[in-house]
Amino acid sequence: SALYVAKTLQDLGGTLWISRVPETLVDARETIAAIAPDLLETPDEASFRSIGMTYAGIQQRWLVVYTPEAHHRATESINKQVQKQTRASVKTFQKLCRQDFACIEEAQKSLDAYKKSQTFIEVMDEQIIEIPRYKNSGRPGKDQKPDYFSYRIEGNLATLLAERQQRIERKSCYILATNQLDSELLADQEIIHKYKNQQKVERGFRFLKDPLFMASTLFLKSPKRIMALTMIMTLCLLVYAALEYKIRQALRENDQTFPNQKGVEIPNPTARWVFQFFAGIHVLLVQELQTIVLNMNQYHFLIVRLLGSEYEKLYSGN
Repeated sequence: SALYVAKTLQDLGGTLWISRVPETLVDARETIAAIAPDLLETPDEASFRSIGMTYAGIQQRWLVVYTPEAHHRATESINKQVQKQTRASVKTFQKLCRQDFACIEEAQKSLDAYKKSQTFIEVMDEQIIEIPRYKNSGRPGKDQKPDYFSYRIEGNLATLLAERQQRIERKSCYILATNQLDSELLADQEIIHKYKNQQKVERGFRFLKDPLFMASTLFLKSPKRIMALTMIMTLCLLVYAALEYKIRQALRENDQTFPNQKGVEIPNPTARWVFQFFAGIHVLLVQELQTIVLNMNQYHFLIVRLLGSEYEKLYSGN
């Protein structure tokens, strides 16, 4: 959602775009808070709500999207957060209740500061009690007046369940925005589909930044050379993605599987793992008359067979 900044959206002009809306925006938080309860009426079903919105002077279509998976993640995350903060809040309050204050105002100020710092905790039945103090040790006499008074805080703590529920609702939903207002040219469901598909692109560019790709080992000053390197890297990514697609499609069509890093048979291995799996294969030349490919197993043969005869030739030797 880094794209979704007022200046950037205005600079895009008439370019059509789809972007996630950052939840840091007040409009986004208010929109989710208003719509999320309706979407959560059927928590086991994915749903969305389309609304019109204007941001940065640009008319847009916002989709508030809810998914059961996000709801499950949000519930686990918020519950852990509530438990952690509650334990810390209880310890802090117990420590506060053991503290002596010189006057009521000082005690009240500390209590107000504690209440202001809490997110999921509310102080109930709060009171400030007056405790007589004596300078001399031992039990005071029956009619002995205290030398001074100290003040302590008392009260009970309660968890704010409404705040917890609002946090869960807010994290269970996200907002997608587009400046394509015509739903016939771009249906609401298509917006969600296109947004989720960009994950494949992001995963590919994450691969480019991986140390195994070694792009960071090249130091270039010239903008032209940087652009050329970027073009080559993108071309490599295109080949990488095409090969991964071809492997997965061939596995599905032939009802075959390939072991992942944990040895579990799966139909959709990544090209990166297939590359790593093929590491350690060597070519042995026997008196320059015979070529033998070593260390091939059934899964290596499976991949090259599914990819086609051109690949099989490379690994067949002579």
